[in-house]
Amino acid sequence: MKAALILENGDIYLGRSIGSTKTRVFEMVFNTSMTGYQEILTDPSYAGQGIVMSYPLMGNYGVNHEDNESRRPWAEAFIVRHLSRVGSNFRCEGTLGDYLKEHDITGIEDVDTRALTKTLRNQGSMNAMITCAENFSVADLLPAIRAYRVEGTVDRVTRSAPETFPAYGEEKHHVAMMDFGVKQHMIECLRRRGCRVTALPAHTPAEEVLAGGYDGVMLSNGPGDPAENTAIIAELKKLYDSDIPLFGVCLGHQLLALATGARTGRLAYGHRGGNHPVRDLEKGRVFITSQNHGYMVLSDSVDPAVAEVSHVNVNDGTCEGLRYKRPNCFTTQFHPEANAGPKDTEYLFNRFVASMGGDR
Repeated sequence: MKAALILENGDIYLGRSIGSTKTRVFEMVFNTSMTGYQEILTDPSYAGQGIVMSYPLMGNYGVNHEDNESRRPWAEAFIVRHLSRVGSNFRCEGTLGDYLKEHDITGIEDVDTRALTKTLRNQGSMNAMITCAENFSVADLLPAIRAYRVEGTVDRVTRSAPETFPAYGEEKHHVAMMDFGVKQHMIECLRRRGCRVTALPAHTPAEEVLAGGYDGVMLSNGPGDPAENTAIIAELKKLYDSDIPLFGVCLGHQLLALATGARTGRLAYGHRGGNHPVRDLEKGRVFITSQNHGYMVLSDSVDPAVAEVSHVNVNDGTCEGLRYKRPNCFTTQFHPEANAGPKDTEYLFNRFVASMGGDR
């Protein structure tokens, strides 16, 4: 079945439908990863977005239940150059095409993904629509495309009730994971380091967290504009004013910065992929990182009496991490658990465990 991708600037890309045939409007973003499409689709940070993969072949190793990063996929749409009809891997349990249909994800293939990626990079992320309608008027569709907004996504992706995951082996610490859209592998990284992890709904009051007997709190990744989460930001300020160890990632990094007086801004086209170089200023080393964000903490808005920039993006110099003056508190913009992606920065989980007292 034929399908069309329509950008809010009026550009049209014709291709073939994959997955669901429903018409969908979404924010169009690109990802530069060569693999990890299942982890990308199930990353809650993509709620409300459609993803074009810059690498031309997707689906070649199929899908399996172990690689899901959350209870369901959250991406609205998936755009590829070529979709493999066969999954060739000993772990394969099905094809990517069937996975898209099963989870009602609209998709399109046989489009020029290189040209589409270059458009987004030059003009910035923009809204788009995929439709399988045989006859349509772009002029009639553009108002609805341009009116779309990614809003209220944290409330959509967070848990409705606490959920506890036991440590692997001997339990050394109990960590509260504030679920703003957490990836499961972030929880797994803590479990492998002897932490029992209790994932809490995003709007859990700070008083309840502090009364829970936790050794530390992680602020997870998640979708959307951080500044719209005003109630969550107010609760994080209370956590910051306590002495409990804190480690924030991606959206958690942005929310804690807002809670301590810094400001955030929108990136033109975001950082999404598994090949983003970041310099750790303390170590004096560059690490390759996995990233998925459209907003950033503005470095010049960080009060030096509160925090200092600890990591910077090598490509554009944006803030990739903060080290707070308050003891046992640090955050990163990139994903240190990096599933799928490079594992270079998993050392940050060791730092977080050390901040809780190490291997007690």
